[in-house]
Amino acid sequence: MIRLDTRAPDFTSAFTAFVNARREADDDVARDVSAIIARVRDKGDAAVAALTVQFDGHDLDSSGWQIDLADCCAAYEALEPTLRDALDLAAQRITTYHAKQRPEGSDTIDDAGVRLGARWSAVEAAGVYVPGGRAAYPSSVLMNAIPAKVAGVDRLVMVTPTPKGEINPLVLAAAHLAGVDEVWRIGGAQAVAALAYGTDRIAPVDVITGPGNAWVAEAKRQLYGVVGIDMVAGPSEIVVVAGGQNNPDWIAADLLSQSEHDPTSQSILFTDDAGFADKVAVAVEAQLATLATEPVARAAWDANGAIILVRDFAEAMPLVDRLAPEHLELAVDDPQALFEQVRHAGSVFLGRHTPEAVGDYVAGPNHVLPTGRRARFSSGLSVLDFMKRTSFLQLDGASLAAIGPAAVALAGAEGLPAHARSVALRLE
Repeated sequence: MIRLDTRAPDFTSAFTAFVNARREADDDVARDVSAIIARVRDKGDAAVAALTVQFDGHDLDSSGWQIDLADCCAAYEALEPTLRDALDLAAQRITTYHAKQRPEGSDTIDDAGVRLGARWSAVEAAGVYVPGGRAAYPSSVLMNAIPAKVAGVDRLVMVTPTPKGEINPLVLAAAHLAGVDEVWRIGGAQAVAALAYGTDRIAPVDVITGPGNAWVAEAKRQLYGVVGIDMVAGPSEIVVVAGGQNNPDWIAADLLSQSEHDPTSQSILFTDDAGFADKVAVAVEAQLATLATEPVARAAWDANGAIILVRDFAEAMPLVDRLAPEHLELAVDDPQALFEQVRHAGSVFLGRHTPEAVGDYVAGPNHVLPTGRRARFSSGLSVLDFMKRTSFLQLDGASLAAIGPAAVALAGAEGLPAHARSVALRLE
């Protein structure tokens, strides 16, 4: 775990190195993924089947390529009532939040008499990747599938790896609740390629969303343009801004909530209280020993964790912006005042009773968020990721006479006589 202090003479260089430290896929992963994509593109189902044997240890022809939707329904019905109620609550809140994101089109007539506007429509087919290796996340099913359904996607396809042919019934239950139309027992870069190009068994989709490992993220990056993607997601991260008025156990738990995701995850505390920093460090060590995920969480905390001591929170906020974190907790007396200073963050959690983990499940906003400083230019998953905007316009003789001569002049200036003629002929 790294300790930094803004008062230290070498802080600027040390923090810059910290910000720029790389935790994502290397060139070897890019080469491997490129080969897998080419293999699936050229060989289709045969490549997907062979790669599933290689990476997931089961034969799709024996275990089954698809999971029957009736099995998803049965998994939902078989849930313990408290767990089913929790899943229902999460789905309801996620649906309500995302329904408010649906954009409205426009249709107006301007002063020149030109009718112009825009119409929004959903993509026809979307693919949702759900991790199934290190852990299985029904929450990811809801967070990806529900916005697609709210957008109006006709065909929603879920792919998920099933190591040794086994799948978490909670994932199936969530797929049923979210209204997934197809569930395929495949994962990895090969699943992303199959969704992008299609195979004899699997029809292609228009957009692919959902988190995965480095190979999945790299496959999405390489296939952007063949299909749309939500984002290139890297290791999870959290930044917590907290002072000495906080319970150090609470803040330690918040930091570890990200560290336990993956050894490459990152958890960072900014505080203006050196004594509190020490208490949090002690609390992290104490809690690590109690976690079933301790090996992963400890590896992440030791390699990527950080506690940064600042003079005050005004000094902290520009540093937070440089990190552009996926998750940002503002556990302070007046979180709104600090929030107004935040320019770059995937999602912000305001106040001491708003742990990031509640946002992962039941709050409503999406938990699929930009990582690796990409919050500088991108946003979390939303209904808009499954929609596209089509502009339209309509002129009559009078409105063309009003604006057409300017189009003729500009086309002529650009050296495009056919453009100019197509307008000029209608003006004669």
